Amino acid sequence: MFPAKLPSLALGNRYTICKPMEARHTNCAVNRSADRDASVDTIAAISTPPGRGGIGIVRLSGPRAVAIGERLVRLRHPLQHGRARLADVVDEDAGVDAGRIDEAVVTLFAAPHSYTGDDVVEIAAHGSPAVLELLLTRALALNARLAQPGEFTHRAFLSGRLDLTQAEAVRDLIEAQTLTQARQAASQLGGALSRRVLPVKQSLTELIALLEAGIDFAEDDVEVTPQAEIARRIEQMTPPLQALEASFTRGRIVHDGLTLALVGRPNAGKSSLFNRLLERDRAIVTATPGTTRDTVSERMSLDGIPLELVDTAGLREAIPESVDIEEAEQLGMRRSREALADAALVVVVLDATQALNDEERELLESMAGRPAVVAINKSDLAPGAKAPAGCGGMPVVATSALTGEGIAALRERILTLATGGAAAEPGMLTNLRQREAIGTALAALADAGRANAQRIPHEMILLDLYRALWALDSLTGQTTPDDILHMIFSTFCIGK
Repeated sequence: MFPAKLPSLALGNRYTICKPMEARHTNCAVNRSADRDASVDTIAAISTPPGRGGIGIVRLSGPRAVAIGERLVRLRHPLQHGRARLADVVDEDAGVDAGRIDEAVVTLFAAPHSYTGDDVVEIAAHGSPAVLELLLTRALALNARLAQPGEFTHRAFLSGRLDLTQAEAVRDLIEAQTLTQARQAASQLGGALSRRVLPVKQSLTELIALLEAGIDFAEDDVEVTPQAEIARRIEQMTPPLQALEASFTRGRIVHDGLTLALVGRPNAGKSSLFNRLLERDRAIVTATPGTTRDTVSERMSLDGIPLELVDTAGLREAIPESVDIEEAEQLGMRRSREALADAALVVVVLDATQALNDEERELLESMAGRPAVVAINKSDLAPGAKAPAGCGGMPVVATSALTGEGIAALRERILTLATGGAAAEPGMLTNLRQREAIGTALAALADAGRANAQRIPHEMILLDLYRALWALDSLTGQTTPDDILHMIFSTFCIGK
């Protein structure tokens, strides 16, 4: 049992492990309340996309949101938290009776039970840009301020309604292009990543408390934590963080997507495979070699992973400078090589009815060490065609763009290459900032373990443990510097 004077430890928005060696604890937490008090003005923005729509929403948040909202429209009933109220948008320059230009639905979300933690008023009118601009202009004239990109969500973060990983998930959900991306963002928004971090953070805090107690209260006969116990606790914390770090492989791909290029000789069937993978006719296909003169790209979803599929112009064998070829064909081959260099994944398309030429051999050799799959196309015309020499261990799939044979197997190969075999799981890391935070925590724990094994004083071990704790806190936002916060929220759209 610790003495009563042991410093309190909390795992909420701020932790207060600030005892000895004050220099190392000076910046142990970000003061969210101070940041919040500095921005108590009322903000306003149009929260729906630009242009015409069935519905358009003007959102206000702040201490004067209700007072301003009540002056923007003519309410038919008083505002009440969580209740939608009918109202009229009126033209103040016309008469009271003749001045109605639109109907609106006004909803109040009273503090602290709102998205931002402040009073929030949302006015939903018909989506006329003129009406929405009128409402916003009036709000600004009543001393509201135009919201900055992401400022509503930033306020939700500062008020403790969201942690930083959840705030990032709001942006990801808005930008989701596939259902899998939306599910992943919704999982993060629900706190899946924070829940994975919390047990490790709890164990880390407990270990810090034990070591601090041994240092601060040695005169009170508090037992010094044995070396073996410190090692055991550090070893227990490492595997969950390693598993979390490994989740970045799939999480990043689901979040960002990949570029997949189809390359090969003219008339190998690249455009036909391109259309088959897209499941619609996007690229022009003819029996004449060289139909595709430029790269053609299209987005698709493969098991929820967004891919930018690129169909390239055929790569010909080296042509002597004395041979005159069309400038368009030269540019097409140049862009094909650029697409090949930029692609994260490559499908090398070979013609099952043709022997390898020098250009294809060179292409296969250049794929060494890159994630690539070989598609031997036109297998319906050459049944039993085998993988040619020089594939270098790359997976080989026999396909027929005409009949659809092997297309499912090709999709599976592409998916395996894209994810590295990593399975989907809740609470995956989705961006580099998150991965760096976990990597820093793992490195700090490793340093603490080595220091403990070398019997270095606990004061020095604590430096590494605090570094791990700060890294985990930066993941969810407790100790994230203001410039990083600004960078994150500036990527949001205005009105969110």
